Amino acid sequence: MTHKLYVLITPARNEEAFIEKTIQSVISQTVLPKKWVIVSDGSTDKTDEIVKKYLSNYEWMELIRMSEHRDRSFAAKANCFNAGYQKLDSIQYDIIGNLDADVSFEKDYFEYLLDKFSQYPNLGVAGTPMIEATHDPVKDGIFNETDVLGACQLFRRECFEKIGGYTPIRWGGIDWIALRTARMNGWKTQSFFDKRFFHHRRMGATDSNFWAARFNYGRKDYFLG
Repeated sequence: MTHKLYVLITPARNEEAFIEKTIQSVISQTVLPKKWVIVSDGSTDKTDEIVKKYLSNYEWMELIRMSEHRDRSFAAKANCFNAGYQKLDSIQYDIIGNLDADVSFEKDYFEYLLDKFSQYPNLGVAGTPMIEATHDPVKDGIFNETDVLGACQLFRRECFEKIGGYTPIRWGGIDWIALRTARMNGWKTQSFFDKRFFHHRRMGATDSNFWAARFNYGRKDYFLG
């Protein structure tokens, strides 16, 4: 089967603990991306250093760096993604994906998802459920198959361009808004349960503490209705 061409963008801020797991997962794929732009969001740890080790061997990888800042907002993530998106102007591709820097997956993960885009012409956004060390949303019964988690969210190019990409919002929900906007424009969105990606950092762990994380999630949910 001739697979669709895909590109990836990874916003990364201080991800030295996990980003090498993500890199190893991507470079081991049975179908490699046409381009992978990793955007360091002013990282102050060894994130950039880890990425640079791979650039000479994988010419389809690129690292760009945003200016340093103190806050870790979801608007910054969207801005990083959009900076990476600008690097794709001369690249031919069919599928574009956001990939977080703290995930890993099987060697045929992207081949599996690319096949889904070929099978379903109206599929606009695709992904799989995640699993964490102590949390499985599918087994817990709180995961809807029409939702696609932002940590690994693939878009058909026509869909992504139609919805205008990710909209920077300080309190989060950029993946949720993109997903709903895609459905409002007539696209199918779906997570396929035959595979999972592993999320190494517990959701909300980047916030200062547990209650700060819950407060921010609640504020985001209120804002998004």
